[in-house]
Amino acid sequence: MSKSQDFSDSELEDYKYRYYEDLKKGRHTVKVSNSVYRCPFCPGKRKQDYLFKELLQHASGLGSSSGRDVKEKAKHLGLERYMRRHLDVKGQPAPSTKVECSRPEHDQLFVWPWMGIVANIRTEWKDGRHVGESGSKLRDDLARKGFNPLRVHPLWSRLGHSGLAIVEFDKDWAGFNNAMSFEKSFEVDHCGKRDYYGTGKLGDKLYGWVARDDDYNLKSLVGDHLRRNGDLKTVSGKQAEDQRKATTLVSKLTNTLEVKSMCLKEMQCKYNETNASLNKVMELKEAMLKSYNDEIRRMQHDAHDHFQKIFLEHEKVTHHLEAQKMELQKREKQLQQREAQNETERQKLYHEKKMNERATLEQKKADEQVLQLAEQQKKEKEKLHKKIIELERKLDAKQALELEIERMRGALQVMKHMGEDGDVDVKKKMEEIRVDLKDKEEEWEGMEELNQALIVKERKSNDELQDARKELISEVIDEGDEKLKNLKIEYGDDLYWAVTAALLEMNEYNASGRYPVPELWNFKEGRKASLKEGVLHILKQWKLLKRRKT
Repeated sequence: MSKSQDFSDSELEDYKYRYYEDLKKGRHTVKVSNSVYRCPFCPGKRKQDYLFKELLQHASGLGSSSGRDVKEKAKHLGLERYMRRHLDVKGQPAPSTKVECSRPEHDQLFVWPWMGIVANIRTEWKDGRHVGESGSKLRDDLARKGFNPLRVHPLWSRLGHSGLAIVEFDKDWAGFNNAMSFEKSFEVDHCGKRDYYGTGKLGDKLYGWVARDDDYNLKSLVGDHLRRNGDLKTVSGKQAEDQRKATTLVSKLTNTLEVKSMCLKEMQCKYNETNASLNKVMELKEAMLKSYNDEIRRMQHDAHDHFQKIFLEHEKVTHHLEAQKMELQKREKQLQQREAQNETERQKLYHEKKMNERATLEQKKADEQVLQLAEQQKKEKEKLHKKIIELERKLDAKQALELEIERMRGALQVMKHMGEDGDVDVKKKMEEIRVDLKDKEEEWEGMEELNQALIVKERKSNDELQDARKELISEVIDEGDEKLKNLKIEYGDDLYWAVTAALLEMNEYNASGRYPVPELWNFKEGRKASLKEGVLHILKQWKLLKRRKT
């Protein structure tokens, strides 16, 4: 056989199955009445009406002829297959046989869910038991033939595959039709139930039929499986059961419909109320929209005026920028002229940098001297602190002396008035008080001179401390420190100076331990108060206290 002939055969089978499916789905009419049939693929022929046997011979003859077109042969082969498998051949001498039933089909007891039985499945002896093809393969074969089985269960015994299988169909009437088509297809090929039990030699063909009550009651693998998985029902009983279920469903649906109708009426009332409310809302919305549009127009007018002002301002700024541009161009020329001078400045800066490096080395040496100076100033400060305590003690004595002088002056004034009367004792007493007052004033003047000398010395010592403090600030605070630089960049100058001041104060008063110590402070100017300021503040407070007492 040539390659083109192989292609034609495969194409023939493909078209044959396609036209068979079209006939099975009712896309072409074959049976006109109980006895009259027509070929749907030969509409132009003179002879249109056939008996069943005549049409079957017509389809078989054209399908097997060698001079026909592939599609025409496939059409008639599909028609032949359809007639043998699906048409009712009652009263016709068809080549198939019918299974006679003792009862009408509606009164027969079928196994439900609808099940079919497949027998004489090919098996082989392997490893001490019978093995055969799987249920899924048999199901796929039946599905390709259009029977739509749900699943196929091969029946197994202690010796292995029994050669029997149960085919399950859908529980609905479509499943029943598939089951009956399954049975008829086997009967047409003389492989039905009667053929299985009546034929002495089965051969390699498969046999199949729909499971009924006699199969259900068998004491065998088939009967056991059917009794475990199904019940017996007649077609009329199943129809009556479905009718009862349908009636119950209709009743439930009627009740549901009444409830839905009541809900619909309630929803209609709510809809009317909502619609009325919505109309009011729409009226309010229209009023708000009108007000909004008026406001928008006003805002647009204001925006237009605002933009006009901005435009005028923009023109002014543009002119100003042009003037600045001219100025910048002028400065650019000046900078270009100065660029030549910068080279000299760079050379000068380089020399200054070298000098600075040398100064840094000298500074390191000076730092060591500053440390020594700081230690010396610390000792001087301790001595000065002791002098301040002594000065405070003498200040108290001075204040007491001033009080005594004031008291004596007051007494002298009193004696003076009393002496005008010529009392000798009074005059004598006045003379004694005058002598004591003079001594006290001379003593006070001596203490004042000592106080002024101490103040001068304290100021001189303070100036020396300030100079030393400035030197210490330039070893304590390193302006090139990375942490201080980052602090200044991240938080600004205020925090930078606050931290710097805190470090200076801690190093000034307690460089080793850095714990707080009391200090005489000028809060008004934010600095440490001098000894003179402290003394003057005490004198001021004493005079205020004296006035309150007088």
